[in-house]
Amino acid sequence: MKVKELMTDHVIDIGQEEPVSAAARTLTHYNIGVVPVRGRGGALCGMLTDRDIVTRCLAAGRMPENTRVREIMTPKVYSVTSDMDASLAAHMMGRLQIRRLPVIDNGKLCGMLSLGDLAGQEESAYDAADAFGEITSGISHR
Repeated sequence: MKVKELMTDHVIDIGQEEPVSAAARTLTHYNIGVVPVRGRGGALCGMLTDRDIVTRCLAAGRMPENTRVREIMTPKVYSVTSDMDASLAAHMMGRLQIRRLPVIDNGKLCGMLSLGDLAGQEESAYDAADAFGEITSGISHR
């Protein structure tokens, strides 16, 4: 099974120059925990999680209205393509200990693949279970 058969193709994203307060409202409005970050020209340049907002902004004493997304986002992004085998994506999630991967085709963000997307399909449920086991083990296999 291919990533494109499982991914969510309606992706909410945010610009790197937006204030963190706008990102927090976006996460709340769409009930999501992560949002891809667009740089200049629209290319993916980072990921921002609700945890990033708490640990890198609020706990650090920064004001969300005055802090830009680029200042607290995670700039290193791992991604997959829509034609990648879903089981390889699941193993990648486990190895990297991440639950969501942006899907990039031709340099453009076209979807998001989550561990939940994998677990929801019988054919990839075992791969998702293995990935979840690696993610929650606390042991890095990098």
